[in-house]
Amino acid sequence: MNDSSELRGLALATLFPGFLGAHDVPPWLAELAADGLGGVVLFGRNVDPARGDAGVAALTRRLHELNPDLLVGIDEEGGDVTRLDVATGSTLPGNAALGALDDPAATERVAAEVGARLRAGGIDLNFAPVADVDSNTLNPVIGVRSFGFDPDIVARHVAAWVAGQQAQGVAATAKHFPGHGGTSEDSHLTVPSIDDPLDVIQTRDLPPFRAAVKADVKIVMTAHIRFPALDGDRPATLSRRVVTDVLRDELGYDGLVMTDGMDMHAISRTVGHAEGAVLALLAGVDALCVGGDTVDPGTVEAMAAALVQAVRSGRLPEERLAEAAGRVQALRRWLRDVRPPAVVHGAAADAARRAITVHGDVTLSAPPLVIELDDDPSMAAGPVPWGVGRHLADRLPGTVVARVTASTADLSAVIAALPSRRLVIGVRGVRRRPWQAEVVSAARVARPDLVVVDHDVNPLPEVLGSHYVLTHGAARVTAEAAADLLAGLGGV
Repeated sequence: MNDSSELRGLALATLFPGFLGAHDVPPWLAELAADGLGGVVLFGRNVDPARGDAGVAALTRRLHELNPDLLVGIDEEGGDVTRLDVATGSTLPGNAALGALDDPAATERVAAEVGARLRAGGIDLNFAPVADVDSNTLNPVIGVRSFGFDPDIVARHVAAWVAGQQAQGVAATAKHFPGHGGTSEDSHLTVPSIDDPLDVIQTRDLPPFRAAVKADVKIVMTAHIRFPALDGDRPATLSRRVVTDVLRDELGYDGLVMTDGMDMHAISRTVGHAEGAVLALLAGVDALCVGGDTVDPGTVEAMAAALVQAVRSGRLPEERLAEAAGRVQALRRWLRDVRPPAVVHGAAADAARRAITVHGDVTLSAPPLVIELDDDPSMAAGPVPWGVGRHLADRLPGTVVARVTASTADLSAVIAALPSRRLVIGVRGVRRRPWQAEVVSAARVARPDLVVVDHDVNPLPEVLGSHYVLTHGAARVTAEAAADLLAGLGGV
């Protein structure tokens, strides 16, 4: 058996924490990096809006100076989930928009565009694409993050994304294995369960992951979800049946397996960080993502210590820990060997324009009244600006924009105050937020010609009415495309 320092190095190699700060590296992280930490994860809090991509590049340069082997990851899915553009909204159409367009070549070009941007910023791996199938219309955390409800569509776009991004030398991540789309709960807050039979999981949820494996995806991220048909009450992240038997043996995957955030309540408030780390490695996981909600160096140290103690007690074979650390090292070697081709930029904006769906007369002949129905974002996305109003105000000066919430949803006064303005109402997630449907119905009585701009998926026909625009997500780039169209400046 290796000595304590060597075991600690192996344990640290499996850990990928987050941290606070957009300008420098905290001392505790610098120390762990020098000791052999596997990598770090950047969040929106690590992006300085004033410096943008240049600030990110400076931060990653400092991280790599501390340890050239340190891997830097990020969640840059596009659409509703962005870290680089957290202050303004994403410049990438989300998966729902790309799935609606259903042009895999366009998806591959968009993925190459984001891959080139990430590589230029010193980022080594991206936690995208989402490979979940949008099979539950009430899912609070997937929805627009999925390429769609058809497993075949999702599979071909997952494969296209993997190919485009990885050609740029940024490892792709198919998530959340074996599928998060069928839940009605959020694993950030609880332990969801997908109680469907095995044949449904095989035909609905696994095809996109099979496609990712065939496309040589470098990372697969696990879901903190129970699948009783696979392994009783044990979440997939902690299940040897899911990670080893299904992902490794059945799907033939031999790359890096990473957990979803270990801070999510499905792990942190059940088995806890330290025990979760041991159980995940026993299941066959290689890398542990931690530090999304809170940044506590003590937690990282406790996880490393738990892995070392598990080896010393004989509970965790040293070979399993070494195998996990070895897969992290193998990913480093792959990254160094990639020679990216040149990228022609503009694919994201083009795909966003082509993905917009329009029905009825939506062209505005004068500055409108725009009312956007706001609500809390999902925990995966966080607070990111969204909506068409600000972009219409740029294109049609004099546009009036109002935001309302469930507690301030009586629009009668604001509508009556501007009787000559055409009304545009922006909605997001009306199936999960019935108050929004009620607001639109009431407003349509007063303004039958109102235009609905739906920034989500699975729209309700009775909400859309006769005049509507579907952006298939809340990315800034799709909102800008919708604003161009409404203002008569071009579009689909």
